[in-house]
Amino acid sequence: MALRGPAVFGPGSRGSLDEAGAEGREAEVLAAAGAALEDDEEEEGRRGLLRWDGFSAWLHCVCVVGFDLELGQAVEVIYPQHSKLTDKEKTNICYLSFPDSNSGCLGDTQFCFRFRQSSGRRVSLHCLLDQFDKDLPVYLKKDPAYFYGYVYFRQVRDKTLKRGYFQKSLVLISKLPYIHFFHTVLKQIAPEYFEKNEPYLEAACNDVDRWPAPVPGKTLHLPIMGVLMKVRIPTCHDKPGTTQMVQLTQQADTHTSVILPTVHEVDLFRCFCPVFLHSQMLWELVLLGEPLVVMAPSPSESSETVLALVNCISPLKYFSDFRPYFTIHDSEFKEYTTRTQAPPSVILGVTNPFFAKTLQHWPHIIRIGDLKPAGEIPKQVKVKKLKNLKTLDSKPGVYTSYKPYLNRDDEIIKQLQKGVQQKRPSEAQSVILRRYFLELTQSFIIPLERYVASLMPLQKSISPWKSPPQLRQFLPEEFMKTLEKTGPQLTSGIKGDWIGLYRHFLKSPNFDGWFKTRRKEMTQKLEALHLEALCEEDLLLWIQKHTEVETVDLVLKLKNKLLQADRENLPVKPDTVAKLRTHIDAIILALPEDLQGILLKTGMT
Repeated sequence: MALRGPAVFGPGSRGSLDEAGAEGREAEVLAAAGAALEDDEEEEGRRGLLRWDGFSAWLHCVCVVGFDLELGQAVEVIYPQHSKLTDKEKTNICYLSFPDSNSGCLGDTQFCFRFRQSSGRRVSLHCLLDQFDKDLPVYLKKDPAYFYGYVYFRQVRDKTLKRGYFQKSLVLISKLPYIHFFHTVLKQIAPEYFEKNEPYLEAACNDVDRWPAPVPGKTLHLPIMGVLMKVRIPTCHDKPGTTQMVQLTQQADTHTSVILPTVHEVDLFRCFCPVFLHSQMLWELVLLGEPLVVMAPSPSESSETVLALVNCISPLKYFSDFRPYFTIHDSEFKEYTTRTQAPPSVILGVTNPFFAKTLQHWPHIIRIGDLKPAGEIPKQVKVKKLKNLKTLDSKPGVYTSYKPYLNRDDEIIKQLQKGVQQKRPSEAQSVILRRYFLELTQSFIIPLERYVASLMPLQKSISPWKSPPQLRQFLPEEFMKTLEKTGPQLTSGIKGDWIGLYRHFLKSPNFDGWFKTRRKEMTQKLEALHLEALCEEDLLLWIQKHTEVETVDLVLKLKNKLLQADRENLPVKPDTVAKLRTHIDAIILALPEDLQGILLKTGMT
């Protein structure tokens, strides 16, 4: 099957059709979609979707972005051919796939960007059908509103071209936030693609289409152009802070070329190295969802630093928007740089000096120089007042008037400084820094988890014949009172205004996102317990005391419960579901034959 699509130049090209959206099970969706197809072209498109099912579990598409003398940056090729991108999405990919001209990136550069999915476009088929999301840690779950772009950009001198330079980017577009994994994939295929062009890329896409699904917790063997990658995607059941290393065995690994210890983590210490004296203050700013700008010399440094900041509050998810690389051409540029309202809760990574003026009103700006290779340490930047950020060539520093709530932990600074003096590897420094951030975040979140758990109704209050009870309301002042005896002081030696930090956090998008997630989990747990309570009842005895109408009503309600358990992935034991199905069948068989026929056709049993 030919993969090459027509060249698509910039924002002026014709709009493509939205992707088919659907809900429910894959077979039902595809059957319904197949029935609705109106012409041969759409039929071919649907077959293409089925053909590329394995590919779609990992990637939305692959783009090649080049430079056209007349039109500027342009999407030249989209793989596979049926992949749909709106004009707005193509424009964003065009501009985000190239470094700003002032970056001066000669040679090969890798970086990542994140952009908003166009409104009006329906959610793609494989996102709705993805059952693996429920087993992922919350910070690795896909955000249906955003795409990631993973870029391998090459700029080399070429006298045969009019501009004197060869400039091209190979870009992987995905919903998955597996930064390290996709950068590794690009390292394997991009250099050869630039030499061999389209046939090589077609073969690489075919390899991806044969990959197993991205199931969390399993060791996955992923062949790509003669190289075998071995990875494990974390699960929500993993102990935070531990990396389930892919196990090496002499026999199984004779052909393994690349083993990835992580799919998503960045080199935390390398990114925090210029600012590690202020790492705790930056942790507070990220935790509180404060507007934050990273001004860096290149997209690779801006994107790595933004991703490191988002990662530093793990296992908490950063719920606000973040853009590892943001340009003046971005579709949200006006929205994020306007002075008519307060800066939004977002972390932006920028390289264009123009932003020093445009974002001067933002409250927190990190300006970094070139990130040093592992083993070297740059001069530590200072915290400076925002009024000093006036010129485009301002020195590196953290420009803010923010006063941290917590006292600085000098112990971690001494530990990292000692590591630098002893030439400790950057990976080992990152492990120390990641553990420090993890312990800090856990000390902060445990009191909240403990209080929220107390909002759960007692199991004895769950009656099979009544609706599941509601969670108690979260009362900020009631929570604050719990901190005196069961606050962060139980697990952290860091002093400071913890109460003030909590008060600020409770007003932040991160608290809102975290609490909505916990409330949903607990509500689902109540629904599951209600289902189990129903299973323990003698339902055949119950129907003897009730009318046929009430019995039919019970059967329909039980069937709806089963559908809900399946649709919402309720945490129900498999034997509970089997038991309930048996109960339903037994009740139906106890009814007159005419009702049996109707109820057996109604819904799923």
